[in-house]
Amino acid sequence: MAKVIVYSTTVCPYCDMAKKYLEEKRIEYIDKDVSKDSDAMVEMTKKTNQLSIPVIDIDGEIITGFDRKAIDIALKIMLNK
Repeated sequence: MAKVIVYSTTVCPYCDMAKKYLEEKRIEYIDKDVSKDSDAMVEMTKKTNQLSIPVIDIDGEIITGFDRKAIDIALKIMLNK
């Protein structure tokens, strides 16, 4: 299965909602805490050119913010590959 990465922090409620949403859909993901991991912060900003979180990378499809519809579309594309 393709990789899903969530760039987040521990104090971000939208990050928590995004991770919970993926867990409810039984999607495995890698959680990168950008407040503790400077390499993850650099990686995230290279992908988005911004510092907003959460950022969700679903098989190369970048979603900024907690957007259920965008997540569902990206997951559908990923799972149909």
